[in-house]
Amino acid sequence: MLPTLNGRIQTRLFMLATWGVFWTLVLTPLLLEASGAAYRVTFILLATVAVLGVLWELVYHGLMQWRWEKDWPTFFGFITCINEGALIILLLKLNLVPGLGFDSEYVPVGDFLVLFLVIWMTIFVWTNGPMRIFNIHWRFFGGRIV
Repeated sequence: MLPTLNGRIQTRLFMLATWGVFWTLVLTPLLLEASGAAYRVTFILLATVAVLGVLWELVYHGLMQWRWEKDWPTFFGFITCINEGALIILLLKLNLVPGLGFDSEYVPVGDFLVLFLVIWMTIFVWTNGPMRIFNIHWRFFGGRIV
């Protein structure tokens, strides 16, 4: 079964709440100065990725309605990191990330990209590989977690 819109949103949020939090905790001290402020910034960025990710899912769902199969090829799912990451970088450059304000100009784009791509690649590989093996019900319930 193909993941439904509800299932894709649930999976995205669950993966960001697990793998995203794990990698944010591990990589923040390696990328930014390890302090409470660094964790605040990276977790705000993670929350921004989650909120905008839900909005992206709505856009992707609308675009999928134009496709015959009503689904993305895996490659399309793989390259979605480009537009999702680019939007966050644009928001950082324009100081429009909610909760960061002018602190966003102190976030190096390279550090954000490392954090974003590690989290994104981990989630992509996990949901397209081991998760489908270890959680068979996830596939048959349209990708829903709850």
